[in-house]
Amino acid sequence: MFWKRKETKEGEVKLPGPRGIPDLAGRHMVVEEQKDPNWVWNLKGVVRPTEKKKAFYCRVFSEAQAQQAGVKVKDWTSLDDHSSLILWEGYLDTETNTVRREKFIKRPLSSD
Repeated sequence: MFWKRKETKEGEVKLPGPRGIPDLAGRHMVVEEQKDPNWVWNLKGVVRPTEKKKAFYCRVFSEAQAQQAGVKVKDWTSLDDHSSLILWEGYLDTETNTVRREKFIKRPLSSD
């Protein structure tokens, strides 16, 4: 039936879709990296939770660039195979106001 949502597989985490760029990431890009605020605040972000409750990983991208590339960004994993669309990525901790720019490399599937 149409109102039933897709069940997430056991052990899988449902990731949120794209939203406006998180404040911590935006402030970091504008203040620390000297990016144009008008450009920064028009970007979108996708997040992935961490072990810590008030911390998360974030990827920032341009919705227009994604559309031009024919990529539909649904969540964090949508950008795994399109690293050229990721404009900024890092770790954000809202409890300590910590921002750490990081690159997240997609780990290849093990051939066990």
